[in-house]
Amino acid sequence: MTDSLYQEVILEHYRNPRNFGSIARATHTARMYNPLCGDDVVLTVIIKKNTLSEVAFFGEGCAISRASASLLTEYIKGKKISDLRKVNQSVILSLLGIELSPIRMQCALLPLKALHKII
Repeated sequence: MTDSLYQEVILEHYRNPRNFGSIARATHTARMYNPLCGDDVVLTVIIKKNTLSEVAFFGEGCAISRASASLLTEYIKGKKISDLRKVNQSVILSLLGIELSPIRMQCALLPLKALHKII
């Protein structure tokens, strides 16, 4: 994909985020806040039998952090905890598909940090 196609994907996930909201009976919740830009992400999940069966997120943030959370929640749903431990920065960058400045990298990694806090 070209950068413009990836940018369209990011904007689509920003405007219409997947798995946006919260899970009332979540087994785990993690909040990550970036004071430098004000991005705030809360990840709620249900883990059953060592598998992430449900995931949702909410919060405020820029297009990169919201798109990253949306793409990440789609990617991790249904995965075993052992597989989730392997999700790292390179996975996030692959999902986003564009190069990021160091400041934007912090925005993109906020949902991943919330996931790592949970697992």
